[in-house]
Amino acid sequence: MGALLNHAAHAAARTKGTYFGAQYHRLATRIGKKKAIVAVEHSILVIAYYLIKRHEMYRDLGSDYFDQRRPEATAQRLEKLGYQVTLKPAAATP
Repeated sequence: MGALLNHAAHAAARTKGTYFGAQYHRLATRIGKKKAIVAVEHSILVIAYYLIKRHEMYRDLGSDYFDQRRPEATAQRLEKLGYQVTLKPAAATP
């Protein structure tokens, strides 16, 4: 079972434009590739548990989930790269 979960985590980490891919790349730079894979494995297990418990279908949060969750952290990261960033709330859609 552990090997299957590891293969699933590796495959999920290689996907582009998904939550798991973004999670892996965000963590791999800070804690290393192997620990990032274990974190993705853990996320897969937790999500699977809640999907089964709640009888829901999986909805991917997207690769920009972490940027949307903490826009100030994204702005700080861009400022470190030499960009000038101003955060404005998005216009409400009718």
